[in-house]
Amino acid sequence: MQFGDIIIIAAVVVAVALGVMFYLGKKNYAKNLEAQSFINQYKMVTPILVIDKRFERPTTENLPKNIYEKLPKSAHIRKMPIVKAKVGPQITTLMCDKRIYDNLAVKKTVKVELAGIYISSIIGLNLEAKRNKTWREKMSVWISKNAPKK
Repeated sequence: MQFGDIIIIAAVVVAVALGVMFYLGKKNYAKNLEAQSFINQYKMVTPILVIDKRFERPTTENLPKNIYEKLPKSAHIRKMPIVKAKVGPQITTLMCDKRIYDNLAVKKTVKVELAGIYISSIIGLNLEAKRNKTWREKMSVWISKNAPKK
């Protein structure tokens, strides 16, 4: 086996891997579009009182049984943001995105957009101002604050 043969085999393996990744990415993108259209169709603005929030694996104890059974197998393994909140007169368990989970305050009433048990966004809160800033952004803010005034 010569060096040229090894290069050809490696190129074929890389091409097959890229083809598989492209196919799976396209399939995942279609699923995300479908899920987002469902969320946009059924979302409604509701005030909730956040009782507790945890980052844990979903179980039948912290999610309704029918929702737990519909989750994909990969979701049963990894941890996800779960929020226990009072929606109207009843206490329910909700799921949300990581960036929303970070901005929810415990023991506070917050207006959110709910789509079933999924918190899609927080109303009246600028998440862009709350996001984690990069090192460069922090330094530019610090320099502008501490710059000598003329």
